[in-house]
Amino acid sequence: MSRTSSTDSAARADRLAAALPARELDALLVTNLVNVRYLTGYTGSNGLAVVGGGDLRRFVTDFRYEQQIQEQVHGYERVIGETDLLEQILPGLPSGDVRLGFDDQTVSVKTHARLRELLPERVELVAAGGAVEQLRLVKDAHEIERIRAATLLADGALEHVLQDGLAGRTEREVALALEHEMQALGAQRPSFDTIVAHGAHGALPHATPRDVTIASGSLVVIDWGAELDGYCSDCTRTYAAGPVSDDARAIYETVLTAQLAGLAAVGPGVTGRDADAAARDVIAAAGHGEHFGHSLGHGVGIEVHEAPRLSRASTATLAPGNVVTVEPGIYLPGVLGVRIEDLVVVTADGQDVLTTLPKGLTVIP
Repeated sequence: MSRTSSTDSAARADRLAAALPARELDALLVTNLVNVRYLTGYTGSNGLAVVGGGDLRRFVTDFRYEQQIQEQVHGYERVIGETDLLEQILPGLPSGDVRLGFDDQTVSVKTHARLRELLPERVELVAAGGAVEQLRLVKDAHEIERIRAATLLADGALEHVLQDGLAGRTEREVALALEHEMQALGAQRPSFDTIVAHGAHGALPHATPRDVTIASGSLVVIDWGAELDGYCSDCTRTYAAGPVSDDARAIYETVLTAQLAGLAAVGPGVTGRDADAAARDVIAAAGHGEHFGHSLGHGVGIEVHEAPRLSRASTATLAPGNVVTVEPGIYLPGVLGVRIEDLVVVTADGQDVLTTLPKGLTVIP
């Protein structure tokens, strides 16, 4: 369950309200439940918020969550609506002409039509996608500590699972054990479907664990994360299930060199494109440019994939408080895959790596 404090919620709502005039908005309708949770601390499955200038802080849900919002939602006018929560928007808006923003990235055509039906002409609906996500880019100290705690939990869970080895267990067995251990340690859930892939299967960046036994002498890619107190972690390590070939070791060392170069490039004022290039150039120089097809990294927070992105096409500029992954890889179809990923906080003078696990090639019998 989210532990967003009333102080956090108030500060975030105030930041959002302060950003609205630049978008020429009087208020913002927030319907994406991830953004609702970010602004209010609410973890239920049905709710919306309206935030505007002055003291306009209105939260609407249905009767199922009446008790829950007493515990989670503070600093908002709390309204219990009927079947259609949108009917409760107008009573909270100021009189006169109002420019009401909505998230055009998530509001459906049907919902937009319903809003237009319910609201008078004096209320202009304005596309305003990304307004809350822009705030979420920069994590505050409490958010960073939650992400750090999720990372430490996930790291500890993997260390525990690896005590039973890799070779001879199935990919699915290891993935399930890891997810179970994370939840046993207090995680609400994995922050995404755990990946365990060995040998040629590791050449699939988003491989699904199989009921196939991990072979001795293969490389094993493990990509996992925990959600704790509403915040996510994300990490990848590649292990050797027994001694591996010199060629496999060479691929691993290339990825490790690229990962360290990518980490060194992360800092305030650096573009996502330049950070990506720092790692990608190492892999290209080793003759494997075509075998690194995904971006270097992405933001992590209350969702495991957020802005900013570290990619060849990224126009983002990193700033203190951004939390990003650095995860280059080499994928040789039909042969093997290697990915090494850390979770990193951008600081005023560089970066703070949250992931604690070693990165040298480790043999797990």
